[in-house]
Amino acid sequence: MLEPAISLVLTKLKEIRDSQERRPRVSRDTLLRFVETRLKGSQVAPGKSELLELLNSRVSSCTKCPHLARSRTQTVFGVGNPDAELMFVGEAPGADEDARGEPFVGRAGQLLTRIIETMGLTRSDVYIANILKCRPDMPEGVSGNRPPTPEEMQTCISYLLEQVRIIQPRVIVALGATAVEGLLGVRRTMRELRGRWHSFNDTPLMITYHPSYLLRNPMLGEKRKVWEDMLAVLEHLEKPISEKQRKYFLSAND
Repeated sequence: MLEPAISLVLTKLKEIRDSQERRPRVSRDTLLRFVETRLKGSQVAPGKSELLELLNSRVSSCTKCPHLARSRTQTVFGVGNPDAELMFVGEAPGADEDARGEPFVGRAGQLLTRIIETMGLTRSDVYIANILKCRPDMPEGVSGNRPPTPEEMQTCISYLLEQVRIIQPRVIVALGATAVEGLLGVRRTMRELRGRWHSFNDTPLMITYHPSYLLRNPMLGEKRKVWEDMLAVLEHLEKPISEKQRKYFLSAND
């Protein structure tokens, strides 16, 4: 619905440019904001999907962090249900996400998917995003991923704030200490942070370990800690919880 409108404006601007000596100057971001304003002013209010599409278009052309804009393959916006009650937030995309353009698709993402499914949900039921929309750059010739800096997260967090404002989830789950630092501006151990409720812009926030932590520490007790956090989320959302679910990761057979 939006792309044809944007294409029409671009076509008209091209005609003006070709017919005048003084060429108009307008950015794609300005055009997107113009279309968003027109949508908001129309009788039919734009839906969450349309608003997220507009925001994604702005993100995809963002150069606020020039070093990340140069090194990224593409931006990684977010995926899932625009009407989700539950939103998972990580710190930043890694190499797999940078290649695919979707958050949490590597080994940690596969584990997150299993956690979501064990909750009785699917990835399409929830919304998944990161604070940073670009993969943090790495020195040339160096593989792997690095955590984003506080400055990078502060620069990019306005996009996440808009995502939360549009989706209006009932609960946000922060995955890992770096994500917590980006959201709340605090640097503490996960032992101090997880297992109790916090708040992010008036939305209940549950903090738990990043799935990559469980990949490095696959002990039953660590899995149970994450699962207890997810049980608290399900209870807050008033979702049904079976006795079998309540007993997960209490024995080595789980």
